[in-house]
Amino acid sequence: MSQITNQIIENYLSDAIASFRNYKKLAERAIEQISDEEFFKQIDEESNSIAIIVKHIAGNLKSRWTDFLSSDGEKDFRDRDSEFIAEGDTRETLMEFWEENWQILFSELGALKADDFEKTITIRQQPHTVCEAINRQLTHYSYHIGQITFLAKHFRSSEWKTLSVPKNKSAQFNTFMAENKDEKRKQVELAQEFNEKI
Repeated sequence: MSQITNQIIENYLSDAIASFRNYKKLAERAIEQISDEEFFKQIDEESNSIAIIVKHIAGNLKSRWTDFLSSDGEKDFRDRDSEFIAEGDTRETLMEFWEENWQILFSELGALKADDFEKTITIRQQPHTVCEAINRQLTHYSYHIGQITFLAKHFRSSEWKTLSVPKNKSAQFNTFMAENKDEKRKQVELAQEFNEKI
């Protein structure tokens, strides 16, 4: 494998890990703003509560990332249907489940080497390159974290503390970003810093 290929893989993996961390942080900042009642609240019969979405993401994390390179991503121990039932769960136990399984992801990704990107893994018996598997999970989690953020904002309404660029502050934020152009942090982190200053 050439040096330039190794560099591309290293850059990709670094960015993927940073993106996972930022989506996790985004969800947690949204969840911090809601009450226990809102955490479990469904806005209609067909919708999922934030609690259910947290449980589903955590269950998916555990299945997909445990032994990432050496076993199918849909594990025998997973009971996916139970992820959509929150009976007997508490906010504390679900957030512990969430944290525990995000750490599996970060451990597995942190251990990947350039040569691992030449391997093929399976998810529900379907073959994926390592890049495909990472991208699949990144898009899946960002989809659900968008749902978490939407619900939390809905519940907080006028009390919502924005997690991105505030309304009518785009020009100020662009100036702030220009002043911090050498920062390696993602925009979600810089947006929080900006929001704390205004």
